[in-house]
Amino acid sequence: MTSIPDRPTLVIAGAGSIGCYLGGRLLQAGHRVKFLGRERIKQDLATNGLLLTHFDGSEHRISPGEIDMSVVPEVLSQGDIILVTVKSGATEAMAADIARHAKPDAVIVSFQNGVTNADKLAKAVGGRRVVAGMVPFNVAQLGNGRFHQGTSGALVIAAGTDGLRDLLAAPPLEVDESDDMPAVMWGKLLLNLNNALNALSGLPLKQQIEDRAWRRLLADQMAETLGVLSAAEIKPHSAMPLPPPIVPHMMRLPTPVFKIVAARMLKIDPLARSSMWEDLQNGRKTEIDELQGAVIKLAEQHDRPAPICARISHLVREAESAGSGSPDLEVAAIRAGL
Repeated sequence: MTSIPDRPTLVIAGAGSIGCYLGGRLLQAGHRVKFLGRERIKQDLATNGLLLTHFDGSEHRISPGEIDMSVVPEVLSQGDIILVTVKSGATEAMAADIARHAKPDAVIVSFQNGVTNADKLAKAVGGRRVVAGMVPFNVAQLGNGRFHQGTSGALVIAAGTDGLRDLLAAPPLEVDESDDMPAVMWGKLLLNLNNALNALSGLPLKQQIEDRAWRRLLADQMAETLGVLSAAEIKPHSAMPLPPPIVPHMMRLPTPVFKIVAARMLKIDPLARSSMWEDLQNGRKTEIDELQGAVIKLAEQHDRPAPICARISHLVREAESAGSGSPDLEVAAIRAGL
């Protein structure tokens, strides 16, 4: 079992919504943390510091003077643990920077969406240990240094790195370990299929998920994906306390019943939005290729249809090209193209 040193330095490789939130919570817990990100984020944190807020109403402020932020990859050389939180499209570039600058014994943790990023990192970081990780909750970047956790859930990391779980468990962060991270990542991807729906709808996440028409579309998309996974002999672990095949049925429940059932498993507050909605609003490339795109690719490999994922992927790419933010679509408009 690989172990980590006492009093390690952590580098957040990708100080965006997830990176700033995780790094801020680790700072709050007294860890040594350095951030690597863009100049825009550096200026925001230098002016406003970090304000970490949570759906339970709690908040924690970190002053600008407590934040060590860099925009150059040489900061990676100081990390005993490097948390990779860049978008999927930047994985290869970050891996090259890690290979060039990081300590040979640095532990690399991928906290990214999709099912392939940890493998991409492992192939390109020069033999350094890579640990797959999963972030189940949503973080919204609300401006003026505020990063808000809007949904619930525990981080999951691959088992086998002694001390890493305890290090990352910086309240309110909870951390679990798993011996089967591919199953965990596919289970998370099932829920992440809603990222694109939320982005296309333009609605706050809570409002969208409480609309039965949107839930039915999500359920159909999940069922389609479960069929593809079955053909590929992949058994996903549920990111909810229900077996994956049951989740689409839960999504189809009448809204009053759904609210009662969902409230026992998942907390969502009115501020929550999907990261894909945020990407569209800011004119950035989305992670659609790592989500619906991963399902489509697997379906092609096993000669399975995936028309819903294909339709949604097409609409997100259209919105990316338009550069006007969310297209504010209705469910009927999406289903019309199926």
